[in-house]
Amino acid sequence: MSHFLQFDRTGNPAEVLQLQERELTPPTGHEVRVRMRYAPVNPADLNFIEGTYGRPAHPPSIPGHEGCGEVEAVGDKVTSLEKGDVVIPLLGTGCWTQHLTAPEHHFAKLPPQIDQVQASMLRINPVTAWALLKHYTDLPKGAWVAQNAANSGVGRAFIQLAKHFGLRTINFVRRAELFDELKSLGADAVLLDTDEGVAEAKKIVGSEPVMLATNAVGGDSAIHLMDLLSPEGILVTYGAMSRRSMKVPNKFLIFKNLQLHGLWITKWFEKASTPELYEVLEPLATLIQSGELVTAIDEIVPLAEFGRAIKRAQEGARGGKVILDLA
Repeated sequence: MSHFLQFDRTGNPAEVLQLQERELTPPTGHEVRVRMRYAPVNPADLNFIEGTYGRPAHPPSIPGHEGCGEVEAVGDKVTSLEKGDVVIPLLGTGCWTQHLTAPEHHFAKLPPQIDQVQASMLRINPVTAWALLKHYTDLPKGAWVAQNAANSGVGRAFIQLAKHFGLRTINFVRRAELFDELKSLGADAVLLDTDEGVAEAKKIVGSEPVMLATNAVGGDSAIHLMDLLSPEGILVTYGAMSRRSMKVPNKFLIFKNLQLHGLWITKWFEKASTPELYEVLEPLATLIQSGELVTAIDEIVPLAEFGRAIKRAQEGARGGKVILDLA
């Protein structure tokens, strides 16, 4: 028997999630069965269960946008994977399960010695940060980039990747106690997300351009980034944590000619070819192995105690991601 989490209706995850079990059947054809090992509890997972995500749930449904495990069995037509391979699913959901069966092209193979806890968090936040830094403009080494929500999962990956690429980061947060922690990750400047913080950021960059900024908040915070950006600069929005609309002052379009883009990494995964996927996943996996890219972990919780994991993930002021141990 294999256990999994499922919800039969959308609502508060703490109330609608249930631990279920099922019989396993052997994979056939191009199918691969993966023994899932770890899966993080992401805000997107909670939103999906609540029914507030960008894509509607169709209960009964197994949540979990990302995870990591090992190939346990393969169908007779599988050519890209074999038993024992470490993989991450590329499916949109369904990772909160002890066993996951899907066609082989729905899995990406990773180095065998990779830390599987870290690998379970590879598909969303690090890939989003990579796309933010690489897919919109080519920046010379030493260039300034700016972001809000710098203490978020994407924000922390953004800091580490920018450092790896030789870029300098201006990072806006809401709490001063985060300054030292983010600087230890490699942040060049960490400032409060206020008008005064923007003024300080302008002094730090001086006459140097800021051509890229990333927005996960919206509202006034997005305006702060637009204020800091140089003419022809690019603002990429990938989140809306404040739940406030992003209002663009006319002056930033007329006099600065700013470019505004949106990023939903789920759509990128759907459109990307296999070579495009591995062009991102392989270097990120290498950085995880070398310790240059680390995602903070708050707690690893056994699957049977999923209620505690959900409750913790819904709380603020955590030290990192809550991880489900699916063993």
